[in-house]
Amino acid sequence: MSTPVSQARVSQRGQTNLPAELRHRWGIEEGGEIAFVDLGDAALVLPGGIARAKAELKNVLTARYDAGLAAIDDPDLADQ
Repeated sequence: MSTPVSQARVSQRGQTNLPAELRHRWGIEEGGEIAFVDLGDAALVLPGGIARAKAELKNVLTARYDAGLAAIDDPDLADQ
């Protein structure tokens, strides 16, 4: 499966357009929020803004932590 790739240009004022296929896929309507995370030499674009990104990250980390605890066979270590 290939990763979808989109490209846009930045205007003189620093503005750009979010491609329509991404807006539709992510359910972003006019006035909808997106977050930008600076990764150093790349930027991550997240639909829903910073609050939604933080909530999703918390959910993922909690689920992975819980799965990790469940995988520990030693009951004395599992509650540490």
